[in-house]
Amino acid sequence: MLTPDIARARILAALADVAPLAAERVPLAAALGRALAEPLVSNRDLPAFDASTMDGYALRAADAPRAGARLPVAFGVFAGRPAPGALPPGACCRIFTGGVLPAGADAVEMQEEVRRSGKAALFGRAAVAGRYVRPRGSDLAAGQVALPAGAVVDPGTIGLAAAIGRTELLVRRRPRVAILPTGDELVPPGQVPGPGQLVESNGLALAAAVTAAGAEPVLLPTARDDAASLAASLAGASGLDALVTSGGVSVGERDLVRAALASAGARLDFWRVALRPGKPFTFGRWDRTAVFGLPGNPASALVTFELFVRPALRALAGLPGDGRVRVEGRLTAAQEKPPELTVYLRCHTRRRRDGGLELEPLRTQTSGNLTSMAGHDALAVLPAGRSRLPRGARVTAILLVPPHAS
Repeated sequence: MLTPDIARARILAALADVAPLAAERVPLAAALGRALAEPLVSNRDLPAFDASTMDGYALRAADAPRAGARLPVAFGVFAGRPAPGALPPGACCRIFTGGVLPAGADAVEMQEEVRRSGKAALFGRAAVAGRYVRPRGSDLAAGQVALPAGAVVDPGTIGLAAAIGRTELLVRRRPRVAILPTGDELVPPGQVPGPGQLVESNGLALAAAVTAAGAEPVLLPTARDDAASLAASLAGASGLDALVTSGGVSVGERDLVRAALASAGARLDFWRVALRPGKPFTFGRWDRTAVFGLPGNPASALVTFELFVRPALRALAGLPGDGRVRVEGRLTAAQEKPPELTVYLRCHTRRRRDGGLELEPLRTQTSGNLTSMAGHDALAVLPAGRSRLPRGARVTAILLVPPHAS
């Protein structure tokens, strides 16, 4: 069996010829979370003019070399309007935040340091050239690269792109991912299950995980545990970027997914990984489609998705890594495990008084228990080579949500 790290590395290496996917131009509102496919280059100076950063008075610094200078106020400049003209020698002008610095002015003094006396302004301290002035192009100069290709579009990127006149961005295409639940025992959500039946829940859970990874899910009808049904369902994944199946990849008589994939022409690379939960995991390629065979147990399906499918989909989308934060924490309870397996323990996190992180395992780690797949915010990584970890043992944790602020 492969270790989880080797399995993940083999998956990413196998996708190197198709990742990242082709680029497409989309409106700014549709670009959030996508990877830039070209550098974002400014086509104008930002700001486009010398601007005041304060409400106050614009002047030549040489006209107020010391405290007590008295200058006539020539005119006012408001944000959003051009200056009415050049600043007369020996004069100042009223100016507001964002206002255009008139020609001739090289400084602004905040209004708290100035006293009005009729049509004149009395300056309480010496002026300094450049004070409270935001020079033209000081943020971005025309032709300057604002963000490199590969940068992930966040809300600030969208605002920046709008400010330099962009209405669209060239970004990497989101992967389209077929999700195929399998099993004779499964009935659709909303239907009351009969004896021996279960409501199919993996499909919707995996579709949500696909969306969270930055891809687009295509949920296929559940396939039965027979070759004909599997072949018909697999046809719905043709031409998509990835296929994720759940169930039917173990070694039972009714575990037919691997055989169905091979019959359809998929080249399977491996089908077991030394981890818990999720040891029966399959990966391969079907032409240009990445194929992931996940276990049918709900927690096993989501954990293997997190470890292997999520980073693969992000690579296809041009996004870096798996997008998760890894931290160290201490277990709140002793754990026993098979020494040959890496175990991923579903946990709640909480901060200790000293700022450290505690990892509290869920009440149940049984992969078939639906409650073990919901409500946790971290996976504690119990490494191979150890059979017992005591309470307080320090381990790495993969945070599934942003870190707690406190």
